[in-house]
Amino acid sequence: MHETERHRVILAAVQSRPVATVTDLVDMTGTSEATIRRDIAALHVQGQLRRVRGGAEAVNPPEQGGLMGRPFSVNETINMTAKRAIARVAAEMCKDGEPIIINGGTTTYQMVHHLASRRLSVFTNSFAIAEHLIHNSRNSVVIPGGTVYREQNVILSPFGGVVASHFYARKMFIGCQGIGKNGLMEADPMVVQSELGLIGQADELIVLADSSKFTSHSSLILCGLDRIASVITDGGIRDEDRQMLETAGVRLIVADTSAQSDRQAIA
Repeated sequence: MHETERHRVILAAVQSRPVATVTDLVDMTGTSEATIRRDIAALHVQGQLRRVRGGAEAVNPPEQGGLMGRPFSVNETINMTAKRAIARVAAEMCKDGEPIIINGGTTTYQMVHHLASRRLSVFTNSFAIAEHLIHNSRNSVVIPGGTVYREQNVILSPFGGVVASHFYARKMFIGCQGIGKNGLMEADPMVVQSELGLIGQADELIVLADSSKFTSHSSLILCGLDRIASVITDGGIRDEDRQMLETAGVRLIVADTSAQSDRQAIA
């Protein structure tokens, strides 16, 4: 991750919790502890955060707490060729007239570009997905009540949602912080609480995860592999991860990223 991106992640993290620890920031950025300590020192000198023992804190903490994890604006710059290819395959699995859930995330967001001409009933907790579909398609769009978390571009409520509990979906498309033998992992307890409610409303759970997500982990498990119907990923997936999904009875779909690159070049 480039220095500018790391600094954006660090500054977003210190705004979302009392103290962003060095360990947290290493996990978020995928860089070394020494690099994070240098970044914190530089940002401290610039007056953008306050260095504390074991991490950093915000100079002016916001009144509204944020969510743990990288901001949407940072995630949408990472592995985009793979994410676009994965989203295209996911959109092709949708059939006109059926109700679906699209969970918030930068990979699921890429689905909207393929849904402009469709006629679906879409429930989403993503402010970005809802806004795009409202302005660029004739799909029916349903959103939950709650607070808009700007950094992650999602709408969440700590009290659950009446609308969500009554929305049936044939398929739910979801991203994740990581995926491993224990299942899907997320970074924030509030995200887990929200997604657990939505998962229960769908017949099929379809995970959109680029191959880097198989080496990314978190302490919060959303659900086991036995709840997942399909995983859509890219050709970078390792053989051991293929075997893990096969053993768990999860359908693996590998998106063609070369076709996506060709389309980008033509465009």
